[in-house]
Amino acid sequence: MSFADTARIIIASGKGGDGHVSFRREKYVANGGPDGGDGGKGGDIVFEVSDGLNTLTDYRHRRKYAATNGEDGKKRKCHGKNGEDLILPVPAGTIIKDAASGKVIADMSGDNKRQVILSGGRGGNGNMHYATSTMQIPKYAQPGQPGMELEVILELKVIADVGLVGFPNVGKSTLLSRVTNASPKVANYHFTTLQPILGVVDLGDGEGFVMADIPGLIEGAAEGIGLGHAFLKHIQRTKVLLHLVDAASVEGRDPVDDIYAILEELAKYDPELETKPMLIAANKLDVLPEEEKEAVLERLRKEFSSKQMEIHPISAVTGEGVKELLYRAYTLLKEQNDEPIVYEQEFFPEMQAYAQDPYTVEYDPKEDEYVVEGPRIEKMLGYTNLDSEKGFLFFQNFLKDQGILDKLEEAGIQEGDTVRMYGLVFDYYK
Repeated sequence: MSFADTARIIIASGKGGDGHVSFRREKYVANGGPDGGDGGKGGDIVFEVSDGLNTLTDYRHRRKYAATNGEDGKKRKCHGKNGEDLILPVPAGTIIKDAASGKVIADMSGDNKRQVILSGGRGGNGNMHYATSTMQIPKYAQPGQPGMELEVILELKVIADVGLVGFPNVGKSTLLSRVTNASPKVANYHFTTLQPILGVVDLGDGEGFVMADIPGLIEGAAEGIGLGHAFLKHIQRTKVLLHLVDAASVEGRDPVDDIYAILEELAKYDPELETKPMLIAANKLDVLPEEEKEAVLERLRKEFSSKQMEIHPISAVTGEGVKELLYRAYTLLKEQNDEPIVYEQEFFPEMQAYAQDPYTVEYDPKEDEYVVEGPRIEKMLGYTNLDSEKGFLFFQNFLKDQGILDKLEEAGIQEGDTVRMYGLVFDYYK
């Protein structure tokens, strides 16, 4: 079975339970007050990194994943049960993207081990909340907020320090099995490696790095031909690239042409890839006579030394030159930034889901405060945890992006003035 690099699924958070309308019915109490309970919150969709996973295969067998709805409120002020969250396990390095726009929702890498992707709808208030001095028997309860549904693409990008690149059958699997604890199947077939294979290179004294043999590249990879996209996707995470070429041209390939072909595909897919440090490992030199060996190496040096690409003669079969190559790769790694490459969030499902709802901004002279109301505001407050710094910042950005801050300015708001939004009160500061 081939490696499951990507999966396209639909995720749905749970709807909030409706608030309940009921009144106390007690002996000797003529008109019992409202006692309708609140609805439960809908379940969240949560993605969580699972160390035991290294593929997205499980997501190929099922299309839709939904959390459960919150229960409706009950009489006697009983709160409806919250819906259960649905936790979806993924391998480290999985990126979750909005299928429609291709924008990143979350990158499950580095410190990000768990993230709520879709929040469940907030439960509606029961009628016990709506009693006032003028309306003592409220027959209204708030409906629960709807859940959110979204089609997403899961994309696995391998996390490795050094990416081993090259055309099929240049000896990548042989090299990886020699220098790491990985055991790839080695066979003389094109596209032998159908999945990235990770291995740990142990240099002793606690030093080492993770190396990945990435699926063989063919020309046209940037256009998605063959296994190309799988190859290029995984390259983005690595910090050093190791080009392995068949320097002896055992299969009639030209090593110089091969390197240029790979560089071209890298540039087409993502120009940033060309800026990564690169080493060239000239493999299979053990099959050539000494004078031919020197001629091949001289040609490679002449072609690529000016591009800051060092040439290292090796034999993956005999081990000649391999140790020197690994130490040089490790030296280059230590010169790189230690921070893992993590993709920033570009798409916010909450903001997208309710961007079209209307809202109003008005000044209430009696209370001397500005009142912002509308379905999108109410829904956003229901989905956003304002107690967390990240949640509060997100909500501020939402107000700015939706033009609400501009509307407040137009209404004449000044620093220190009060803004009320559905029971929440804020002081306004620029």
